[in-house]
Amino acid sequence: MAARLVFLGRLEDVAGAAERAVAPGPLEAILATLDKALAVELLGDRVRIALNGRLLTDHGGITLADGDELAFLPPVSGG
Repeated sequence: MAARLVFLGRLEDVAGAAERAVAPGPLEAILATLDKALAVELLGDRVRIALNGRLLTDHGGITLADGDELAFLPPVSGG
């Protein structure tokens, strides 16, 4: 089984897809397998992260298990 990364808003454009299946494990190890430009965008100060639908306030120590979904939410603007 795998975990899923979900890219919302402009992050989908940077990633080239809305989601990506990844091997479970520590977030740092998962990000190391991605394109460097994408990893930098995902770690931006204003990007929020939700694990299985729950927004996280601390991005340290995230480890994905089988079936987990980690969503990256960029800042939005509207008018």
